[in-house]
This record gives sequence, C-alpha cells and structure tokens, in this order.
Amino acid sequence: QVQLVESGGGLVQAGGSLRLSCTASGRTFSTYDVGWFRQAPGKEREFVVAIGWSRTRTYYADSVKGRFTISRDNAKNTVYLQMNSLKPEDTAVYYCAVHSGGSIYSPTDYDYWGQGTQVTVSS
Repeated sequence: QVQLVESGGGLVQAGGSLRLSCTASGRTFSTYDVGWFRQAPGKEREFVVAIGWSRTRTYYADSVKGRFTISRDNAKNTVYLQMNSLKPEDTAVYYCAVHSGGSIYSPTDYDYWGQGTQVTVSS
C-alpha cells in the first residue's frame, strides 16, 4: 500500500506560480512512475504530467508544456509540480497517483491516488 498526500494548492492570479507536492508514505515509491492529473468541475480527469522512477523520463500534456515542470526527490518520497504562468483554465483539483503499468496518460492505469489539492487561478 502507498498513501499519497498532495499539498501546495491555493488561489493565485493569472500569470502567477504555485508548487505542488506529493508525498508518499507506506511502501516507497522510488521505483514507480508518478503522474499528476487534474479535474475541473463537470469535466473528466485529465493527464497533466508524469515522471519516470529514474527521473530521466518526463511526459507533459500539450496544454502545460513550457509552463509546468515535474521533478522528484526519491530520498524524500516526494514528487513536485512547479506551475508557472498559470491560466484560469488551469483551475482544477490536482491529484498525484502511482502508475501501475499500461498507458502513462490514462488515469485507469494508476493504482494509488491522493485526495487532491485545489488550484484556483483568477483572471
């Protein structure tokens, strides 16, 4: 079992920045790929970004390329999501999750999920 806790969400103006953290407890997740997803009201959960266990592979949704950066510190069992140049359309609940195999982009291929952290970007 892996328990994930997201933090760092909040309210920010358009153009601002936030850094989200995803900290794991239980089994170490240093050998897992980890992804961030987001879900806005009335919309499906969508892929944002993911990072391989070795940190050499990263995957970004087109909508966040050049603005968001994912990183991880396996010694701290933590994955970070640095979000810059935020836009109102980035408003959503952001979730981190552990990839269990299959498509890195599909939420159905992730096993363990955090409770989410709200990000609100005002215009």
